[in-house]
Amino acid sequence: MIDFTSSRSTSGPFGASVAVLRSWSKAASRRASLAVKRVMDVVISLAALVLLSPLLLVVAAAIKLESPGPILFKQVRLGKDAVPFTFYKFRTMVDGNDASIHKRYVADLITNPSETLKGDTGSFKIERDPRLTRLGGALRRWSIDELPQVFNVLAGDMSLIGPRPPLDYEVELYSERARRRLECSPGITGLWQVSGRCLTTFDEMVELDIKYIDTWSLWLDVSILLRTPSAVLGGKGAW
Repeated sequence: MIDFTSSRSTSGPFGASVAVLRSWSKAASRRASLAVKRVMDVVISLAALVLLSPLLLVVAAAIKLESPGPILFKQVRLGKDAVPFTFYKFRTMVDGNDASIHKRYVADLITNPSETLKGDTGSFKIERDPRLTRLGGALRRWSIDELPQVFNVLAGDMSLIGPRPPLDYEVELYSERARRRLECSPGITGLWQVSGRCLTTFDEMVELDIKYIDTWSLWLDVSILLRTPSAVLGGKGAW
């Protein structure tokens, strides 16, 4: 009987063939898992659209009544391998606001991390943002503004689980390690979102995203999905 676990099995032509087979098997298993992940994304997103449609309609009407401008906020974000796509959210700010406020804050957050960037709640986020509408603040608090991203998931630009998709001017400031966040499809929720969200520093967020990428499995996705409702309802790190 051939002992496939012996050192001899990994040397010579026969050992090389075993190594190739193992590599092929591992790659095939990952492809199958990614296919299941995609099915989960589509099924859960469709179910969410059906179940949450009354809420989506109420929120859309409230946004339209509160302030002039579109119901949906559209923005170009970078997905897997830095491929750009149109990202959707419910509009939470006044239409035509000055985006340079966020750009300056993000530059400091990435290149000059400091405790002074924390708001009154201890979060690394622009608090009391003058661009926010009154309704927009509530939508952000409960992450309701993120719900339209199910359309991004259905389109294949995003997954339910993964790192948050960055803006191009953020990625321009990334280190090589931070760019690893772009190795997988971005998500609506993820390890960072259920681990404190804006209470973490930028570097801590990067490490959480890399940990997700390096240890990814379907079970990890399921675990994050199950933890997401309590993270949203608890409001920890939300702003």
